[in-house]
Amino acid sequence: MSAFPQLRLRRAGGLLDLPWELPLAEWPATLQFRELPVGPSRHLVRFLVVDGVLIALKEEPSDVAEREYAVLGHLERVRLPAVTPIGVAHQAAAGGNAILVTEYLASSLQFRRLLARFPLGPGAYRDRLLDAMAWLLVDLHRGGVFWGDCSLANTLFRRDGDRIQAFLVDAETSEVHPRLSDGQRAYDLEILVENVGYGLADVALLQDRPEDLDDAVDAAENVRERYEAIWRELHLEPSLPAGDRHAIRGRLRRLNELGFAVDEIEVMPAEGGSSIRLRVTTSNREFHAHALERLTGIRALEGQARLLLNDLREHVAWLRSRSRRTVTEEAGARRWRRDVLEPALRRLRPAIGDRDPIQAYCDALEHKWLLSERAKRDVGLDAAIDAYLAEGAPAPELPPPDLPLA
Repeated sequence: MSAFPQLRLRRAGGLLDLPWELPLAEWPATLQFRELPVGPSRHLVRFLVVDGVLIALKEEPSDVAEREYAVLGHLERVRLPAVTPIGVAHQAAAGGNAILVTEYLASSLQFRRLLARFPLGPGAYRDRLLDAMAWLLVDLHRGGVFWGDCSLANTLFRRDGDRIQAFLVDAETSEVHPRLSDGQRAYDLEILVENVGYGLADVALLQDRPEDLDDAVDAAENVRERYEAIWRELHLEPSLPAGDRHAIRGRLRRLNELGFAVDEIEVMPAEGGSSIRLRVTTSNREFHAHALERLTGIRALEGQARLLLNDLREHVAWLRSRSRRTVTEEAGARRWRRDVLEPALRRLRPAIGDRDPIQAYCDALEHKWLLSERAKRDVGLDAAIDAYLAEGAPAPELPPPDLPLA
């Protein structure tokens, strides 16, 4: 009988009953395993439902698993987008291997699973994916994290309002530093560009679109351009006319629009005293998410929060117009949640099952915008939800019929 391994878990429950002493390939089929497509991996990865939660199990060398567990824990503490680590089991009797345990990201799209839904050729959806990759690398680099293996296969995607957010999945080669040098950032970006190019080229061949091979290279280079544009925007230190507070507010507003809360601004007189130099320190991309939570108590992704805040403020403006009196944003937010959001979610929930209800509401808002553009008038939320439900409440993260998840 194999010796019980050194086990470290952040949760107990059913996890304690798993056969940690066995190599992952030998775990009994009677467990609630799920088949999910995964990208190319040097190590065995299996998915298992425990206590109603889908977890990922990866068997790898002990030193690699320990490092990855530590990096993922750091990313969680500093609120950077990555999967959540649950534990690690070191198996001395299994050739020095360990099993890393992470929680599978709810409502996420794995790259190969995405391909099972529809072709991923050039277009708006692919542009959103590439934007998400660029933003993820910017977020990591601002947090002092060198990824080392940036690729589509090592990323999970989650719809975020009318955008997509990318999450780091594989941290085997990642390192945490107080700050990254320009050389480290450039090297990591080069890895990303090369891997995205290969990934998109593979997609073109799998989908029998050889004409898109050249486009794959251009698209990968476009990720570099997106990354560099975002990095410049965040680290810009503009020279502004002295005393031009409007220009300062405009700069802060632009950063807020990108999702960044401002931690500190530094105004420095330039030579001659006729202008100033502005330096702004920003935190993670959660400006709208924090504002929404403050007003409503709802926790959402940044892109979702931006759409919900727009909807909320539109409702507050309507309340003020109808009542012809002052309605505070806080009072209007309570009424929006009670009279608009909650009734809409009650209608949506039977159709969406265990999907993210906030994203479903964002989908309904987008449906409303499309229908209103077509009708050249505001069709209203009720009509938009009717049409959305009539179409089956579509969502690309739903598995195709031949992909068993239960």
